[in-house]
Amino acid sequence: MRGLDFSSWQAVLSTLLGLMIITLVGVGIRLLVMQTLQQRRERENRQINERLRTLIAAYKTLGGSFTGELGVDPKHLRDLRGQEGAEALAATASDRSRRIRDAVEAALSDILLLGTDEQVRLAAHAATELAQGRPVHTDALVVSLRDFIRQALDLAPVPRDLAIPRQGPTRPAAGAAKGRKDEGGAKGGKGGGGGGMGAMGGGMGAGMALGARGGEDHDSDA
Repeated sequence: MRGLDFSSWQAVLSTLLGLMIITLVGVGIRLLVMQTLQQRRERENRQINERLRTLIAAYKTLGGSFTGELGVDPKHLRDLRGQEGAEALAATASDRSRRIRDAVEAALSDILLLGTDEQVRLAAHAATELAQGRPVHTDALVVSLRDFIRQALDLAPVPRDLAIPRQGPTRPAAGAAKGRKDEGGAKGGKGGGGGGMGAMGGGMGAGMALGARGGEDHDSDA
């Protein structure tokens, strides 16, 4: 306050104007910093949400089953063709195991991209086992995913004394492929019916044209 000059109204006006400019600059800098921090926080939240969404989807794929065969069969259809009775086996179990294997491979790829260090190591080991043609169990990776997701969502950890059965890959719906085939057949039948109606309409049009031409010839003869 000692440096302020109030000896005249011009001095007072210039002093107030200087204070207003300094205040506006300070408020502008503060708003800019707050906006930058808010944008960074929103970007980090979007990244965290996307990561959690991807890992939750991988958890559901790798740990959606508690009963039945909980391992992943790495065999491809070309491997089954070289075995005895491969035709019967390929018609029943090969398509289902193939869909399970494809879903597990996609989930492992997502974990290699967005997982923690422990999850990446487990996913890399599982992918290596699949590439070398050995059956894979994903229960250890499922447990790691479950603990990480619960911690990221601020949920209490699963009690250590709680007995949870081993988890395996989600089994695809049995009627999914059949439903797609039936839908394709229905579309084909509908298209064939449309072609028949078109042919019928073309025949009727040709008949009417012939009738009209015959009437004109009769009038000319008369």
